[in-house]
Amino acid sequence: MSDGPKKIDTLVDAWYVVTMNETRDIIHRGSLAIDGDKIIDVGKTADLERRYDSKRRIGGDRFVATPGMINTHIHITGEPITRGYVPDDTPFVENVFVWLCTLYSVQRPEEEIVSAKLAAVEMLRSGTTCFLEAGTILHLDEVFAELSQVGIRGRVGKWVWDLPPEPSVYRQSTDTAIENLQRQLEKYNDQQALLSAWSIVVGHTTCSDPLWRAAKTFSDEYNVGMSFHMSPAEMDPEGFAAEFGQRPIVHLADIGVLDNKCALTHCVRLNDEEIDILAETCSSVAHCPTTALKVSYGITQVGKFPEMVQKGINVSLGTDGNNASNYSDLMRAAYLVAGLFKDARQDPQMFPAEKAFEMATIDGSRTMLMEDQIGSLEPGKKADLVLHDTDRPEWRPLLNVMNQLVWSADGRGVHSVMVDGKLVVENGICTSVDEHKLWADAQQMGEAITARSGLPDKAKYPTI
Repeated sequence: MSDGPKKIDTLVDAWYVVTMNETRDIIHRGSLAIDGDKIIDVGKTADLERRYDSKRRIGGDRFVATPGMINTHIHITGEPITRGYVPDDTPFVENVFVWLCTLYSVQRPEEEIVSAKLAAVEMLRSGTTCFLEAGTILHLDEVFAELSQVGIRGRVGKWVWDLPPEPSVYRQSTDTAIENLQRQLEKYNDQQALLSAWSIVVGHTTCSDPLWRAAKTFSDEYNVGMSFHMSPAEMDPEGFAAEFGQRPIVHLADIGVLDNKCALTHCVRLNDEEIDILAETCSSVAHCPTTALKVSYGITQVGKFPEMVQKGINVSLGTDGNNASNYSDLMRAAYLVAGLFKDARQDPQMFPAEKAFEMATIDGSRTMLMEDQIGSLEPGKKADLVLHDTDRPEWRPLLNVMNQLVWSADGRGVHSVMVDGKLVVENGICTSVDEHKLWADAQQMGEAITARSGLPDKAKYPTI
């Protein structure tokens, strides 16, 4: 004898539910049953509304439900609060070491907090529910405490390197760099929490071999991922060749750094041998297409991302920093990755819309080592989901959901966002932050930081 409908917290209804499950089912007139922080059922609305008695019912027949997207490379401090100040005609070395390092180095704890909140709100409001931070936070304790209140899922790290002498605020001996890594993992390694630490180093040519090895050791000891920048431009291959007589990926493999817990960002300037090594070690790559275009990495001329995917390398998406990409809307990055190599290879089969959205969701969950928890809408997974409003011009007529998601829509059509079963965006507004205060603080602080940096305003048009 039935006890009647099961009592649950939330029933989410949608015109279409894009599950991203193993068979990539899209459910027409579908719903999700959510209890606590988990999805407990996914199916036709007519079936689920009979099976469940929910305290709350959200969504409706104008929405497309998708998994929350996963941004696998973003700088949440430093750049959101100086967005757009760096000229868009600076080459890579000048961009990073003259402009970005200087802007990062003068920021105070309260400014990093506002920057991190700004990044989190932009991600949430555009449908990203989980992120992998680039390991460039200076005041980690202060940022972690405040960001924990926003309700976004993420993995973060302090600025760690041991070779560059400048800016002086980031100068670290090898011992200090290793101590910084270990401290953040001892203090913030709670993989069940929304926010937690990873073993993250800046990468490029900024780390000694002892620091590389220590980061890998901590990744293993604390059972967390390891992340770093590598080979967006020729600086890294040339630097490793001069120092070790080896290309970067070859050298990192030789010293035992690479494995399935590694997430490498950029990887534009790789040769075939390096791609084979990444495939053999099951390392992941975070692809940041907008940065590659804006900072002129040569991605369409030399980038081998189709070959990476064909070799079985897990490639996910990142938006990088807001002076290299200027936005944190992962839907825009998915749009770019769907188009770049179609044109570069003159092959319309390259990165179809479905693969681009996989890179933004389920492939991102693999990079995060969380494929059993996020990245798709399936029973047993975390209730991280997005409702896209189709009562908008870019969504109508809706005839092919995946084409519409990647080629037509962007994050401005996001209506509601749930993380861990909690509604963190309602009707396009982040519920956990005073947005008006955030905009004002960001403006005031951004102006103060750029003035304090001593870097010139290179805007080309005069402001009268």
